[in-house]
Amino acid sequence: MLLLSTAQKLKEAGLTWKPALHDFFAIPDRGFDDKIFVISDMFVNVELLRGHLEATFHGSVEWALDHIVVEELVWLPTEEQLRDELERRLIPVSGGGMKLTSTPDGYVCAFQVGDRWLHFEAFDASETFASALLHLLATSQ
Repeated sequence: MLLLSTAQKLKEAGLTWKPALHDFFAIPDRGFDDKIFVISDMFVNVELLRGHLEATFHGSVEWALDHIVVEELVWLPTEEQLRDELERRLIPVSGGGMKLTSTPDGYVCAFQVGDRWLHFEAFDASETFASALLHLLATSQ
């Protein structure tokens, strides 16, 4: 999963989020930095009851944080969401061609812009796509 620090950089660079079912997000600077939240239809918890793991269903959850403005959240896009966003932004500048290669140290994402090949490397595919996307966001402004 994408690091919160990388997701914050994407947000600051102008990546917009339209919250959707099953999206992951974080709530920074409120004591929840180590928690990952997901948009869901219904809250389900896995608990040990009577010696067995059971899924328990809850229609609503009450806690100290009743609501928060979406702009205060940080979207944690999945690898697929990052790849889709990157491909969408690459179409105008390179025709959409991109390749992801695994290396002993992680992954390399490469695509061509004009006559230049750009390469972005990171320890996992999500971080690699995010690095490439950060570059495109910075150069499109």
